[in-house]
Amino acid sequence: MPFRDLQCALYNGHPVLGTQKTYQWVPFYGAPNQCDLNCLAVGHDFYHSFGRVLDGTPCSPGAQGLCVAGRCLSAGCDGLLGSDAREDRCGRCGGANDSCLFVQRVFRDAGAFAGYWNVTLIPEGARHIRAAHRSRNHLGIAESEGGGAALAARIPRGGRWQGRGGGQGHFQGARADPSLAALMGGDGRYVLNGNWAVSPAGTYEAAGTRVIYTRATGPEETLRAAGPTSEDLLLQVLLQEPNPGIEFEFWLPRERYGPFQAQAQVLGWSPRQPQPREVDPQPLESPTVIPPRTPIPTPEPCPPCPDTRGRAHRLLHYCGSDFVFQARVLGRVRQAQETRYEVRVQLIYKNRSPLRALEYVWAPSRCPCPPLGLHRDYLLATWRLISPDGTQDRLLLPHAGYARLWSPAEDSRVRLAARHCPL
Repeated sequence: MPFRDLQCALYNGHPVLGTQKTYQWVPFYGAPNQCDLNCLAVGHDFYHSFGRVLDGTPCSPGAQGLCVAGRCLSAGCDGLLGSDAREDRCGRCGGANDSCLFVQRVFRDAGAFAGYWNVTLIPEGARHIRAAHRSRNHLGIAESEGGGAALAARIPRGGRWQGRGGGQGHFQGARADPSLAALMGGDGRYVLNGNWAVSPAGTYEAAGTRVIYTRATGPEETLRAAGPTSEDLLLQVLLQEPNPGIEFEFWLPRERYGPFQAQAQVLGWSPRQPQPREVDPQPLESPTVIPPRTPIPTPEPCPPCPDTRGRAHRLLHYCGSDFVFQARVLGRVRQAQETRYEVRVQLIYKNRSPLRALEYVWAPSRCPCPPLGLHRDYLLATWRLISPDGTQDRLLLPHAGYARLWSPAEDSRVRLAARHCPL
């Protein structure tokens, strides 16, 4: 018998309400205070409160909270009742999302034929997985039997993964109902949307987690999984019409991001900024000076930069930026009204999407403030800037932004600033 039912049943056959009439009692959950022992008289339309429930009584059926001294308390991830401790996106109790990286991209490739095409690897340990699209194509996830690298090698970019039903089809072929995610085991058995068939919406087990597959009215569907995954997964799309874009995201432990990038290259991911590496040109050993026939106008000197020191400035840029990291400046190119730095990322303090070892940082002026010197280490706070058409994805260092020479003291200051940012 449930604990609350037992407490109500203790009053069965006993007179209450100042009369000799007795009743049979069962729990009533519609009263304002769920930690009062509210019991409904069986066969009647009234309930009576017998005071507080005993400590340890569940607040309501199926709830995680327990009643203690008349209050409903939930346990935090630290196991303490009434604690506000919660797991972060990395699965750490009370963490600050600093032990994992957020992967978020849009797959826009349009295949040349109908069939299963690779979208991305979802490595072992991934959490908070989400994929969504609006089309009559079908997404699929394959479980890897021998690891993500082997699976990626088995299915090269643009390769077709045929189910046992076979067949290629064409974009002009028949349309199916919208569906998301073909889950397939390492033995070739699809768990969801396999063999060119549409699976019903619902919850499916894959890679040690529950995958929730939903299909709304119209050509829209989503796939979510809390994780962590116990093995690599491969996200695929069964193209039946041109691909309008598939959004996917997940959180990944930092130590798994490097191998994930290497495996993703097998699938042909494009980098964030595919420009060739450039550095400031070096002068020749014996240059030949040829005086110009017409005078070259001397560029105007750069004005002095505003003062950006102080705790308030550090807090403003740390809390409001998308990325905070230590980087060494490898190259600098001035282009029209902007400056581009090539940097090597050495230590990441904050990131809302993954950073690679080599990145470009853009400053919106040929006289950036503050200027960055070559071959020096800086603490940088940058924004992510994506063009409306999705063709450019840049790290932006705003004018008079946060760019300071790295030092152990500056490292301590920026770590302290992280504790004062609002959640």
